[in-house]
Amino acid sequence: MFAVIEGIEGSGKSTLQVGVAEALRALGHRVTTTREPGGSPLGDAIRALFLAPELEVDPVAEAMLVNAARVQHLAALIRPALERGETVICDRFVDSTLAYQGYGRGLDLAMLRGLCEIAVGGLVADVTILLDCEPKLSRHRLDERGSARDRLENENAGFHGRVREGFLALARGSERHVVLDAADSREALVAAALAAIEGASAHG
Repeated sequence: MFAVIEGIEGSGKSTLQVGVAEALRALGHRVTTTREPGGSPLGDAIRALFLAPELEVDPVAEAMLVNAARVQHLAALIRPALERGETVICDRFVDSTLAYQGYGRGLDLAMLRGLCEIAVGGLVADVTILLDCEPKLSRHRLDERGSARDRLENENAGFHGRVREGFLALARGSERHVVLDAADSREALVAAALAAIEGASAHG
């Protein structure tokens, strides 16, 4: 089972990932949690560059960087875990590339899909859980966090609005997507995400 959690900054992806992993482990599942960019020493190094607030990164370079990290991530962590029969829960995957670099930056979606297809080699998430978050709530949560913001967190509300609309467009009409309201309680979100994963597993 390969489950992905998507959403804009401040949507609660990391919190949901922890909650769902805990619930699945309590049910006896072996679970691997990971994130993109990241998931390997190379991926983590790329992540640090990708998010560094002091750098200006061309949108095409962004897409290349995240897909380079993705290739290594799949080879080093995701595919081996899936082959062992584990449930993998990933914070971001291909939809983030399409939403951020496509809808957010304005790159051609067909080009981005081609890059991502090369990177993933046919692997598709069994279920993608989208935490739909109003940009206003996102900014409020980032302000509450109080830590220094990374390069994407520093983007303006217009950018995050386009990214949000991109995520929703990708989810529209897709059977593997489940859209949840990021403003709901942690308990409600964990329960809904768990049900989505169990439902996808039953139909797999």
